[in-house]
Amino acid sequence: MTDADRAEEALDRAFAALADPVRRALVARLSRGPATVNELAEPFPISKQAVSRHIQVLEAAGLVSRTRDAQRRPVHLEAARLEAMTAWIDGYRLALERRYRVLDDLLSADDGRRRSSTQQHEHHPTSGRPAGRPRKEQS
Repeated sequence: MTDADRAEEALDRAFAALADPVRRALVARLSRGPATVNELAEPFPISKQAVSRHIQVLEAAGLVSRTRDAQRRPVHLEAARLEAMTAWIDGYRLALERRYRVLDDLLSADDGRRRSSTQQHEHHPTSGRPAGRPRKEQS
């Protein structure tokens, strides 16, 4: 397995882990700083064990880690994995932005051609006839 394959699998695990709203909420909470499982479980209507299982999924995906701090085992957000996810998303975002810029340029050029064409076919302000065209002689 190549490094690229391993990186792809890591991204797959991270995105799959964040598919769950509880895990996204845990990541959002951890973005404010480390917290224990008890602290993380407080706002949820699920058991502490269920929150622990969600944290294990986030750990397996490389999104969080736990450290020993005396009696506590705080959970920390892992910035490196989030940065890898952001870089992956940014690659596609930048490609789309380039395509949108090309489209904007094409639309602007088309708009300019339409304005130029409209100005050539403007109507005389009082007669309603196209400007610059002589009046038809009536017989």
